Amino acid sequence: MRFIISGLLLLVLFTLGSSCASSPGVTDPDAQQLFIGENIAVAPTAYGKVKGYVLRDIYHFMGIPYGANTSGKNRFMPPCPPEPWEGVLPCVYFPTSAPQIIRYPRSSESYPAFVDRWNYDEIGEDCLRLNVWTPAPDARKRPVIVWLHGGGFSSGNSIEQNGYGGENLSRYGDVVFCSVNHRLNAFGFSDFSGVGGEAFKNSGNVGLLDIIAALEWIRDNISNFGGDPGNVTIIGQSGGGSKVSAVATMPAAKGLVHKAVALSGNSIKAGNPDYSAALGENILKEAGLQPSQISQLQEMPWEEYLSLANRAATKFNSQMEGQGIRGGFGPVADGIVLPADTYFSADDPSIPDIPMLYCTTFHEWNPNRDLPQMEGISLDDVVKQLQDNYGEDAHEIVAAYAGQFPDKKPIEILALINSNRVNVVHAANTKLQQQSPVYMAWFGWEPPLFDGRQRAFHCIDICFWFCNTDLMVTHTGGGKVPRTLSGKMADALLQFMKTGNPNGGSLPKWPEYTRENGETMVLNVHSKAMNDPDREARKVLENAMGR
Repeated sequence: MRFIISGLLLLVLFTLGSSCASSPGVTDPDAQQLFIGENIAVAPTAYGKVKGYVLRDIYHFMGIPYGANTSGKNRFMPPCPPEPWEGVLPCVYFPTSAPQIIRYPRSSESYPAFVDRWNYDEIGEDCLRLNVWTPAPDARKRPVIVWLHGGGFSSGNSIEQNGYGGENLSRYGDVVFCSVNHRLNAFGFSDFSGVGGEAFKNSGNVGLLDIIAALEWIRDNISNFGGDPGNVTIIGQSGGGSKVSAVATMPAAKGLVHKAVALSGNSIKAGNPDYSAALGENILKEAGLQPSQISQLQEMPWEEYLSLANRAATKFNSQMEGQGIRGGFGPVADGIVLPADTYFSADDPSIPDIPMLYCTTFHEWNPNRDLPQMEGISLDDVVKQLQDNYGEDAHEIVAAYAGQFPDKKPIEILALINSNRVNVVHAANTKLQQQSPVYMAWFGWEPPLFDGRQRAFHCIDICFWFCNTDLMVTHTGGGKVPRTLSGKMADALLQFMKTGNPNGGSLPKWPEYTRENGETMVLNVHSKAMNDPDREARKVLENAMGR
């Protein structure tokens, strides 16, 4: 089943905004901008021809099938290839989003809706689709970048925000940009391996197997769109960063991905297989079914199954409370699809060993984006805010951060602590087990919006990497200042895509990350490389977290 959520996508399609300075090949603004017709933007795939459109000199192909419909007997199963089609398939509109519950505000009175501009339209199980932006579907071999969206493993889609679009980076860097929809939540990660036998052995990880199927489609078809299947970079933010981390250590991804970028999200180990298998059993219990009746779960309307699975998870998690296991639907450390132990093992030649770039923002979880009354809080207030989590250690933590960042206001100290880099540093150190280089960035640019309260928030850097700062004006304000930084960041990303090294663009020299020095590129109006810029304060926090 599908239903309509919003009509914002037309805004995405036809909003002019090329953010990176001196983007080559931009159409004369007085000339025709959009070209669409029976013989325009046609490209072959292994399953049939597709037809897109040309907008501002960039070819757009939206919603190309890379897998079959996942409903019915295909639910909980690894992805199947799409059925071949006759003639030419129109691929001109953003694809169906995976089944999920949409909780983002969209009322006319909502500042969050104004800022983030969430884009949703159809929702359903025919969601194994991808988007392609390319300068031309020709024989050139351009670097390929593949966007994995955020939303944890439970929500999101490939064009959830306007800043996710690939048109501007494709034009600026002469690259092919792809983005992927795949199964999420209980559809991507319901683990029936313990009760369903061999047929369901991979059911707990089919959402990740969807991404592998998309990468296999890119390997087999992207040369028809002007891309190089031998040079593919995966990039994702938040939950997408965790997806990047997982895919970059999957044996099935070896040879399909060649570089990886994890923004504001990362992981070093998948979920507990005993928990996920027990959750699968509890879903059956909630449904009143026996293991031999799993097929009845496949036949339910998706809304009914999602409600059932979420009820089962809520009940099971309440029973598990206090046992130190984080519950929910997500990737499973099954030892087959994903390593049973920590990611990036140097002793496992079956997994990829590829260059990786990590980035987080200064104020991922800024606590007063919508609370102006908090702007004037004191350091004592910050301590009180943190005591529920850290007890008496809150005094030492706040003193450490205030001492390392003496120019920051108390509200900014609170944001830095809430948004600490403990996990990303741990992830980078874990990745150093392998031979390929690691690079680290920390994004600190703050938009001049909402009286400065937005700060360097979670998601803000996406549009900078993709040359979309003038398109995502509700994140940046638009104009020359963010556009200039965007150009420098896009240059670094493009160099990384081409060579596995972000140097050679317009940023200062960016050293490789090491455990000893913690080399980090601090991204701002005046970017600079620093050695582990928050180490002393972070160590105090990390020690408190370990107690």
